[in-house]
Amino acid sequence: MAPLTRNRAEADGTPTDLMVTHYTQRASAGLIIAEGSTPNPVGQTYPDITAIHTDRHQQGWRKVTDAVRAAGGRMFLQLQHGGRVSHPATTGLIPVAPSPVPLPETIFTPGGHRPAAVPREMTADDIRATVADFASAARRAVDAGFEGVEVHSANGMLLHQFLADNTNRRTDGYGGSVRRRVRFAAEVTEAVADAIGADRVGIRISPASTVNGVHEDDTDGLYTALLDRLKGLDLAYLHLVRSAPEAGWYRRIRAQWPGLLIGNPDLTDLTTEAVAGAAREMLAAGADLVALGRPFLANPDLVERLRVGAPLNPVRDRYFMYVGGAAGYTDYPALADQTSPSSDSMVALDGARVA
Repeated sequence: MAPLTRNRAEADGTPTDLMVTHYTQRASAGLIIAEGSTPNPVGQTYPDITAIHTDRHQQGWRKVTDAVRAAGGRMFLQLQHGGRVSHPATTGLIPVAPSPVPLPETIFTPGGHRPAAVPREMTADDIRATVADFASAARRAVDAGFEGVEVHSANGMLLHQFLADNTNRRTDGYGGSVRRRVRFAAEVTEAVADAIGADRVGIRISPASTVNGVHEDDTDGLYTALLDRLKGLDLAYLHLVRSAPEAGWYRRIRAQWPGLLIGNPDLTDLTTEAVAGAAREMLAAGADLVALGRPFLANPDLVERLRVGAPLNPVRDRYFMYVGGAAGYTDYPALADQTSPSSDSMVALDGARVA
């Protein structure tokens, strides 16, 4: 199960009892990668997202991991710093980023959508402190019962902002050349691996993505440099966001990366046949595991549905984010509560390889 921000935490970032229910319902996933949690206050993106930098956060997450483990599941926690994807109306703080380049769109705050704020360029001290915050958050995550953590270096968040040439205009050791632009993401990952062990650490990347206004002029060179620096760490996995097996960069990364690779297909059709077919294509293209996002939102027993070919519940987008509550979060029915599928709908998939 891929990490999915749903804005159901308390205002301070502490997981709620509703979240305990949500994740426990989905414990049959081979691995749940829990939603992005900020390692420090300034890293918060939107209202009511989770965090992992206080004792209270840690205790809240412990309730989640204990319940999921009791139901037979295992979890990693994604560590996410939003960088410029933040707002003073949400955090009370000026966002930080590699350079003072604002998000080119509005951002959701407790008062609704607002124009993005110009972020403050991170100093060398800010960078060192943020690396330390990621390491500290990783230790808290393990103490909270997670098997490990996923470093979020994708989707236009802070680490991706350092990678991308349009958001990183620095002229010091963290900007300019590809080798320098990958430095921050590498240092964060190295610090996290040193804190809890590389076998407990994954990293998520989104090559060629333009989410949150990032742009990469040199995708191939950028990720070759990043993976060259990371592949000797023997990390738990590399997670590719919305990875298309036919993309040239996907095949190059699969050839370059010596460890476990998680593929995350870009799904537009959320039928059983389409999801199972996309997963098979991902596995055939060299992925070791498949991470699914939206199908897991609407189907707490997704693995069983794919295994037997049962129809999938449709996702109710109205309740996806910013609305809170159980609707569209914990009220999706399991297969046992619905009519059994007919035998002619069977499209069985090896569930052991679909996380």
